[in-house]
Amino acid sequence: MAIRIGVDSGGTFTDVCLFDEESGKLDIWKVSSTPDDPSRGIAAGVEEGLKEIGVEPSDVGFLGHGTTVATNALIELNGVRTGLLVTKGFRDLLEIGRQKRPSLYDLFAEKPEVLVPRDIRIDVPERILADGSVDLALDEESLRQSIRKLKEEDVKAIAVCYLYGFLNAQHEIQTMRIIEEEFPGVFLSVSHRVAPEFREFERLSTTVVNSYLGPVMKRYIERLSQRLDDLGIRVTPQLTQSNGGVIGFETAASLPVRTVLSGPSTGVIAAQAIGRMAGFSNIITFDVGGTSTDVALLQNGVCALTGEAIVHGHPIKAPMLDIHTVGAGGGSIAHVDTGGLLKVGPRSAGANPGPVCYGLGSEEPCVTDANIVLQTLNPVEILGGRMKVDKDLTHAAMERLAEKLNMSKMGTAEGIISVMIANVAKAVRVISVQRGHDPRDYALMAFGGAGPLHVARLAKELDIAKIIVPRTPGTLCALGLLLTDLRADFAVSRLVDIDAAGAPTAVESGFTEIEAQAADWFTREGIGADRQILTRTADMRYRGQNYELSVPVHSGPINSDTFKALAEGFEAAHQQRFGFVAEGETVQVVTVRVQATGVVAKAEFKAEADHGQDSSLAKTAERDVWFDGGFLRSPIYERAKLHAGNVVIGPAIIEQMDTTTVIPPGMKGSVDPYLNLILEAVQ
Repeated sequence: MAIRIGVDSGGTFTDVCLFDEESGKLDIWKVSSTPDDPSRGIAAGVEEGLKEIGVEPSDVGFLGHGTTVATNALIELNGVRTGLLVTKGFRDLLEIGRQKRPSLYDLFAEKPEVLVPRDIRIDVPERILADGSVDLALDEESLRQSIRKLKEEDVKAIAVCYLYGFLNAQHEIQTMRIIEEEFPGVFLSVSHRVAPEFREFERLSTTVVNSYLGPVMKRYIERLSQRLDDLGIRVTPQLTQSNGGVIGFETAASLPVRTVLSGPSTGVIAAQAIGRMAGFSNIITFDVGGTSTDVALLQNGVCALTGEAIVHGHPIKAPMLDIHTVGAGGGSIAHVDTGGLLKVGPRSAGANPGPVCYGLGSEEPCVTDANIVLQTLNPVEILGGRMKVDKDLTHAAMERLAEKLNMSKMGTAEGIISVMIANVAKAVRVISVQRGHDPRDYALMAFGGAGPLHVARLAKELDIAKIIVPRTPGTLCALGLLLTDLRADFAVSRLVDIDAAGAPTAVESGFTEIEAQAADWFTREGIGADRQILTRTADMRYRGQNYELSVPVHSGPINSDTFKALAEGFEAAHQQRFGFVAEGETVQVVTVRVQATGVVAKAEFKAEADHGQDSSLAKTAERDVWFDGGFLRSPIYERAKLHAGNVVIGPAIIEQMDTTTVIPPGMKGSVDPYLNLILEAVQ
């Protein structure tokens, strides 16, 4: 027996997927997360899951996990004391940034806290010019004095970012050597390794974030490795990156900045695979967790990668799936603002005390409590009976909130859901309408613990006709770990006009450089030649534009035909995004990128034979459920008893251990051969 395990460690629950490669059987398990030490919750979930299916730890052949450790450390400012070495004259760049004012008219807006205090930001005498030549040699003696000062200041990590270090890393390499001599053992990040791309502020910010999080991630990985070893799991664990691929623990420990979107990325990877199986190529994902909702757009079955994002106020240049997050989840707390209006989130009840219905001391109702009052969620027990809920406490909390709003209790509960849906719909429009995509041309895939609860309402808000609810939506991010490959991304900036005489040589040299890095990564990860895939792209823009669009680059030598194809690809991308093409404007290649993929064995699912439309055998009970201003008597179905071909007519509730699916009046749910539930209007 060979068991593959995927674990997603969230803010409220830790989800475990266990897949038997021989039988194709999929089992899922959930335990409460342990925010004080996430490795404890992961180890407990794996141990309990293995006992539940009667499998020994020695039978585990793969273990991958997604984590929010890096993200939470950045949000909560729980990183380490970090020193910074920069080119002389650029000491305050980290604080100055780009002088953008995202909240220009907000008198109470707070700037993100600077991760490195000014007294341990040190400028070093050295200078590389824009063409990569050395204008001022590195002053090694001054550098040694600076490093000794940082050592005296008891910093735990150092970030090094010199001007134009991505073009000529000579001074950064010298600095690395001297730091190893003067301050051995300190966590070290250098910009030409972390983010070898132009835009000095973003490169600096990324390098600083990497150092700030490095020791935190290293400690976490060491604790988790020890706990898994104590369980008897001998396979080398893998960690999810923000780009949807997985990497070894050693790489993750040295580049934690690449894991800031570790958790939600695997849900998108699973959505890509399930979409292909279900026959949907264009999908908008709707992943609702306890704290937040993540949405992404999959065009032709693929979620786009972005090379830059702002994560909790800090610009990060690292490859990541284009996922948009909004602070609206099952644990998002409802409250009355200073204007007397109902607001939902971004504060969350988390895992402890959690929603009021958990009975652990919370008194403020959240989205989950609203669903208990509306009885879309089981008002007696959840998690397949493993967790009892306190209905009376929930109703009392909702009545208190209703009094503040001068509304009815049921109207308040319904209002909480409406506000949450409005927040998410706005996020969906950001990734679709604002980028030239019509949501009506896409199917909506719901997952996360609370996605299927709310997906019908969201689809109605966006006028989307088809909904996909996967077989195990509440643990889809964990399942995604069983469907992804090893992946690493490499990039280098090569700013050149495509009609310049030396353009082919410059671009070719860039690809040669980073493909050599990819080859070295394949070797370190032990990936054979038959499992290696290289994908080239180029970031392009019109000269004078501030931002770039990604364009595919064909393999093979770079020549005039390559640049002709690049120009056509860029114009098509620009037309899609902005609705026009600037005829006659000079087009530039800014950065060349290579994605290295190591193909691994994945979980494969078999189609089930058609069982007919009759779903009566899956019906377990009935209860009153609030729909559009009143209670309707609704049948309750057990998801595990629904089979391919079965049809459920709304109003209906479908319950399973990891989530609840709501089918409102006027909709029906059909089970496809891979046990996905497809919701659509009754004809």
